[in-house]
Amino acid sequence: MNRHSMEEHHLPNNHDPNAFDRPSVTVDVVILTLREGQLEALLVKRKEHPYLNYWSLPGGFVQAQESLDEAAARVLRQKAGLESVVGMEREGSYRHPVYLEQLYTFGDPGRDPRMRVISVAYYALVEASHIREVGEEIALFKLRLPEGESGVEIFDHRHKKYSLAFDHAEILGVALRRIRGKLEYTPIGFELLPEQFTLRQLQAVHETILQKRLNKDSFRRRMLSSGRLEPTGKLERGLGRPAELYRFRRAT
Repeated sequence: MNRHSMEEHHLPNNHDPNAFDRPSVTVDVVILTLREGQLEALLVKRKEHPYLNYWSLPGGFVQAQESLDEAAARVLRQKAGLESVVGMEREGSYRHPVYLEQLYTFGDPGRDPRMRVISVAYYALVEASHIREVGEEIALFKLRLPEGESGVEIFDHRHKKYSLAFDHAEILGVALRRIRGKLEYTPIGFELLPEQFTLRQLQAVHETILQKRLNKDSFRRRMLSSGRLEPTGKLERGLGRPAELYRFRRAT
């Protein structure tokens, strides 16, 4: 490093870090899965104020010596029992560990009644068999994204509607819109499928996320010509005409 660069990085003796406001930083992780043809989010029940006993996204404060990605991976591991890799640059199929991507930063000054808190949100797409539910502390909720609204509505398995803590309904809404937008040009939908799947299952994932019916023939032609599918040579077991099983093609 030259002298000029060293001078640029040198702090003056009268530097006072307490002269500046210090907002706290958290990470919140949107964990989405697909069960019985419906998109669901994994939520945790808050054990402290504010929003005591409200459902919320898994999250936590960023520690002084960890990066944002490390904090998000820690939250995913500690609160959902899931290992993760951030970003889509990894080689191989999108299998274990789960895919985790930074979503957006939420910084409204009044979003947390305790103090000034900025939240960096992430989202993870997880195949349903890897989701862990534990009693009344962590559970899956069905989602609905009303037209023209920024947030989502959440319901339990009895169709009871709940309000979320903080601005987490808005964060979920941003996540759903991001996934819808990326579905056509990235293979994130495969994250919600088992290792081997049928074209019918793949189409169901797309229709569930997009909330609309797709033409069966054109969808299958597009998927088969995309280069993303690899035939397994196996057939689906069960009643009716057996369907061919595919897997997501590994990166080369």
